[in-house]
Amino acid sequence: MGSQHELPADRSYSKPLGIRFLEYIKKAKLSYESHQAIVLIVTFFAYASYHATRKTTSIVKSALDPQSSDVGLKFPWRITYLSAPAESKGLSWVLGDGWAPFNGSDGTALLGQLDVAFLSVYALGMYFSGHMGDRMNLRIFLTVGMVGTGLFTSLFGAGYWAKIHSFYYYLIVQMIAGLFQSTGWPSVVAVVGKWFGKKKRGLIMGIWNAHTSVGNITGSLIASALLSYGWGWSFVVPGLLIAFMGLVVFFFLPVSPESVGAYREEDEVDSLRKSEEEEGVTEPLLGSNTELKEKAVGFIEAWKIPGVAPFAFCLFFAKLVAYTFLYWLPYYISHTAIEGKYLSNEAAGNLSTFFDIGGVLGGILAGHISDRLDARAITAATFMYCAIPALYFYRSYGHVSVVMNVALMFICGMFVNGPYALITTAVSADLGTHSSLKGSSKALATVTAIIDGTGSVGAAIGPLLTGYISAESWSAVFTMLMGAALVAGLLLTRLVVAEVVARISESRSQGGSQTGSEAPELD
Repeated sequence: MGSQHELPADRSYSKPLGIRFLEYIKKAKLSYESHQAIVLIVTFFAYASYHATRKTTSIVKSALDPQSSDVGLKFPWRITYLSAPAESKGLSWVLGDGWAPFNGSDGTALLGQLDVAFLSVYALGMYFSGHMGDRMNLRIFLTVGMVGTGLFTSLFGAGYWAKIHSFYYYLIVQMIAGLFQSTGWPSVVAVVGKWFGKKKRGLIMGIWNAHTSVGNITGSLIASALLSYGWGWSFVVPGLLIAFMGLVVFFFLPVSPESVGAYREEDEVDSLRKSEEEEGVTEPLLGSNTELKEKAVGFIEAWKIPGVAPFAFCLFFAKLVAYTFLYWLPYYISHTAIEGKYLSNEAAGNLSTFFDIGGVLGGILAGHISDRLDARAITAATFMYCAIPALYFYRSYGHVSVVMNVALMFICGMFVNGPYALITTAVSADLGTHSSLKGSSKALATVTAIIDGTGSVGAAIGPLLTGYISAESWSAVFTMLMGAALVAGLLLTRLVVAEVVARISESRSQGGSQTGSEAPELD
């Protein structure tokens, strides 16, 4: 009988550990800023692990197909010159030269098909992931995506020990991995967007977006370091890493202020309600606001939000440029004479990281400038227009010296990745909480997925077109990239004009109020 009375007290332990931890955090009464710090740190390393697993394939290509360019990041850095472009490089490991079916004459084409398949499924899956993310618990949704990504990344590497030589095995595994990868970006942006208001969102997200470069570099280091032990480890270890981070997300990530009992310092809906009460308005401006908050915004409705379509198509061309550099820059550097000499594949891979470093600075600058001006479209369009001469000068003068190449590459990264980072972070969060939604916060993941999913289509097309065009002329490739940057900027023209008009009218109204306040002093 006594044990029966003790049962109710023990039932709390039947709850999942993650839920118990969040309940503990809720009772601990942490400050709002402490919760924000936890959100930034956890989502930063979560998405860095996504990019670490994504980068692995480009590093292992040289092991699977010795004819492909060795683009691994290795330390210590050193500049190695060759008398001619490096076309192949043998690998001194037990498997010998390559891994069937990728070591044949069509090996490079097969690896290219893996890239296109991954990015295509990733782009398509992004739309569905955003739609589901707004209708599920983001903490659980993100955890499932990360564990799934880790599983199928590891299964790709398992082909090494299982001695699998079927191209379709690797193709299917990559496609499923791309599907799980698509859960990441809409989820992390939605979580961060719920915790941070618009006031400093651009700067904060610009700094936070450095996770992309951190993940790329970390993935390169891990994959390169483990390659000599067998290329399978280069997939399994990053796969285990992202699965572990998925558990961290499940245990520690508070997806919204409401989930832990925290309160926003600036709640727009509450401020509207207060203003209505002060003005004596009896009918609520937003109607049944509670129901709107609970109802997720549909896919078509999200497309109709003002600004979503222009920014989505702008990102299509911005990502086309960015991902062409991601996949082809090391190859381009190693096949371009600098000071009359060719760099080794290892040196070219090291040098190409300056594009990512420039992108980090570009993301921070774009976010800060857009915050100060309160003009996302003007900032993004200006960066894209500035990328055109930067690309021209890099193609025309990058061969003069290594220093010149690094400097121009850094500038290209800043102007290309700056608007890319701004649109995928602050702009997506802004539009996901747009005033036309009338208080609903259930559009963040859907809007983010629409914008980045559309951009990911361009990310798949750019490297694919470059593979064909570069066979004829690299100048033609850069012409394509400059044209894409121009179109990206032009797509924002209507929004730019609207922001300029708004700034002019705002300055006129401020000038008029100042004149009115000074007038009595003149009498």
